[in-house]
Amino acid sequence: MHGDRFVRHSLSALLLGASALVHADEPAQALPQVVVAASRISQLGVADSANAGVVTQQQLAARSVYRPGELLEAIPGLIVSQHSGEGKANQFYLRGFNLDHGTDLRTTVDGMLVNQRSHAHGQGWTDLNFLIPELASRLDYRKGPYYADEGDFAAAGALAVRYADTLPAGIASLGLGQNGYRRALLADSPALGKGKLLYALESFHNDGPFTRGDDYNKLNGVLRFSQGDAANGFNVTAMAYRARWNASDQIPRRAVDDGRLGRFDTVDMSDGGSARRYSLSGGWHLASAAGVTKVNASVVANRLALYSNFTYFLDDPLNGDQFSQPDRRVTSALYAEHRWGSHRVGVQFQNDNIHNGLYDTVARQRRATTREDHIVETSAAVFYDNSTRWTPLLRSVAGVRLDHYRFDVDSILLDNSGRASANRASPTLSLIVGPWRQTELYLNAGTGFHSNDARGTTIRTDPKSGEATERVTPLVKARGYEVGLRSEALPGLQSSLSLYQLDVDSELVFVGDAGTTEAGRPSRRSGVEFSNYYKPNGWMSIDADVAFARARFRNADMAGRRIPGAVEGVASLALALDSLGPWFGALQLRYFGPRPLIEDNSVRSRSTATLNGRIGYKLGKRLKLELEGFNLANRRSSAIDYFYASRLQGEAGAVEDIHFHPTESRSFRLTLSSSF
Repeated sequence: MHGDRFVRHSLSALLLGASALVHADEPAQALPQVVVAASRISQLGVADSANAGVVTQQQLAARSVYRPGELLEAIPGLIVSQHSGEGKANQFYLRGFNLDHGTDLRTTVDGMLVNQRSHAHGQGWTDLNFLIPELASRLDYRKGPYYADEGDFAAAGALAVRYADTLPAGIASLGLGQNGYRRALLADSPALGKGKLLYALESFHNDGPFTRGDDYNKLNGVLRFSQGDAANGFNVTAMAYRARWNASDQIPRRAVDDGRLGRFDTVDMSDGGSARRYSLSGGWHLASAAGVTKVNASVVANRLALYSNFTYFLDDPLNGDQFSQPDRRVTSALYAEHRWGSHRVGVQFQNDNIHNGLYDTVARQRRATTREDHIVETSAAVFYDNSTRWTPLLRSVAGVRLDHYRFDVDSILLDNSGRASANRASPTLSLIVGPWRQTELYLNAGTGFHSNDARGTTIRTDPKSGEATERVTPLVKARGYEVGLRSEALPGLQSSLSLYQLDVDSELVFVGDAGTTEAGRPSRRSGVEFSNYYKPNGWMSIDADVAFARARFRNADMAGRRIPGAVEGVASLALALDSLGPWFGALQLRYFGPRPLIEDNSVRSRSTATLNGRIGYKLGKRLKLELEGFNLANRRSSAIDYFYASRLQGEAGAVEDIHFHPTESRSFRLTLSSSF
């Protein structure tokens, strides 16, 4: 499978069998459904903004994703990247934000919040490596702070991955590919009493193209019992995920340019980590004459050991700059809502019991402690919204949300221990005009927020330097405005266009690499998004999305007003073909534009364009064979770029440089799957 002959034949087959994202009238439950170029679910009369939508299971199944988190790129304008080993949380870009590992993009799976508050490595840490794509029955997304039921981290957007209760048939699949790729999946949902017992077990390994392979190994399992139907029913779900990996962190461009490093080399060979996630959750829903009630509750235990070295020998020329960021926590959460008539009221509760720290290490061996903390972070919220149709062509959605947060920090440095609390009221309003001639106009306004790391709310002394430092605002306000248009006036074409502005009072974040917090300046993002889906016939569909954003700090500073890493332009184009006898396939092109890397815009990243695809053949009613290809053009691009100072062995001092993580080289994966 590693020879040039295989690569040539595989690439030819992929290009001949091009197709891409799939759209369906109704969300199917799971693979091994064959890719179907069906119609996208209409959002006319349903959505409250031009940038809310549903991605069905058929659409998700059609995507060629290198890692599970890339499944979210089905959302127009969202980029999912990686700057380290495969087990680390992804990097997200949306609406002019470099969202780091998840801040301002609220992400839930089966009702459980994935973003982790007051995390050792970054606020809002969103690790989606436990996601099993075949179980995802749909993906709901909404952008902007215009929804009363969304809270922390939802300023740029919110998305919800929903798992299936039952599968139409059992799934058995085996995948093999280049760079050590191996994947096996077994899943089914047999009857048990009056309900269904869904189970899924996934085993995965991947090395990537790196000189020292990622050696990413994960074992993933889901067990769910469900009973009832869409109107009345419940489910109880247990999930377990374990993984370990080597980290292929970003490397300095200067060392690649002068030949000291290859594109797929790494500097610190001992970087890497391990992760565990265990959860127990339940959902219950009831429809009656009194209205519709939904309740979700969960307990999630996460554990992470992370070893990183981004500056190499800058701070410690002898031992190196590797540091460890362990994080372990138990998160308990409850969500309940009741809807009657045009009214909806809901409550949310979450408690995080967290132990984390920051340590200097050498080859993963601890040698010094920067900080060590026990954090208890608790939040409670109540929300209300009202949906009213005033005339046949005018409706409104008005809501308000009240949040209360309590932070309790017990630090190894007594001066940084303490308690803090904060409250936030967030009103929202949407006006929808239409539909007329299959067209709707949307006007949206609202406020939201993201929480800051609890340690920043009680800090007095910088644990690294020992100097006095200021505390941060616990809950940072965001204000958003948007005007949008959605139309299905032309046969077979669904389009949406929106203009938005989003102000954030401060880009305050906890800097895990330094063990302290830094106060960012107020910022403003404005932009335009244009999304299109076209289905000219029964066997073809085309997606074309483009988004541009302008991100600036709102106050003047000699350093400049650009926001480092802020995404300016993204685009995607996808083609789907099916019903070509036993053949089906996909092609999808993604463009990630250049970005400023420092405030004065004097250093910028390069653009990145990748082409992925697949070709499949139905061997029978229950058996199919698929070949996926990634980075088909074999472009030497960056998955991510940063600009900062570092020092390699042999260098006299600090050198400011672009540090990048390369996109993976062209590779192929072959999967045989069967239903039973």
